[in-house]
Amino acid sequence: MIEDIELETLINDIYEYYGFDFGSYSKASLKRRVNRVYQLGEFESFYEFLSKVRSDPEYYRSMIDEITVNVTEMFRDPSFYAVVRKEILPILATKPFIRLWHAGCSTGEEVYSMAIILKEAGLLHKSLLYATDVNATVIESAKKGIFPLRMMKEYSENYRDAGGQEDFSNYYIANYGIAKFNAELASKMVFSQHNLVSDNSFNEFDMILCRNVLIYFDTDLQKRVINLFDESLSILGFLALGTKETIKYSISQTKYKQLGQEKIWRKVK
Repeated sequence: MIEDIELETLINDIYEYYGFDFGSYSKASLKRRVNRVYQLGEFESFYEFLSKVRSDPEYYRSMIDEITVNVTEMFRDPSFYAVVRKEILPILATKPFIRLWHAGCSTGEEVYSMAIILKEAGLLHKSLLYATDVNATVIESAKKGIFPLRMMKEYSENYRDAGGQEDFSNYYIANYGIAKFNAELASKMVFSQHNLVSDNSFNEFDMILCRNVLIYFDTDLQKRVINLFDESLSILGFLALGTKETIKYSISQTKYKQLGQEKIWRKVK
């Protein structure tokens, strides 16, 4: 297990050698993830590990991919999607065009979930879903719309719990242990790399979803990201966070109104 001072050395060296800033990530979470990479590499010492990171850009990239990947699933927290379906999509339906941003989209399961409920609401044709992540490898994976077939039973149950009425298998083709989702869904998605730590706003959105990403950041970075979302969200737009996340300590409470119990806020000012 690496020590706190060693973690700081690693953070500083990564920034110096590669320009990637982990300084604002939650130290406890980052330490767990770095320890996992360190143990997988079976290094004799921390300095052997550090030397590998410094001298081997390919290893550095694989380490970053391992550290920044987030766990996700389709229709995660079905009650959240039920609220989006019943309360938010009817409001978005009044717009001539709908822009959504999935920030920290990981391998794309939640983006495809949103595309499905937009299609069922008759809104996919006038929607564009921007999906971004700091991790280039998961972005490439998400673009393909391919997920393990073994997960489809669980995803189908989530879909039904979220109010889905169709046969979930209509949305993908099963083949050799994988499920490839319909090209119609992916045609309304734009995937790109974006770093919430350092990158700026790039469009104005009607809804921004960033679920279970802020928990990996320290308080100052959480505030920065919430303000980035505020800059990127249109008036009366919606911001959705994860179940353990809040905007409460990051921005004026008069600007946003929470929708019921879900971690969804509407920008009212």
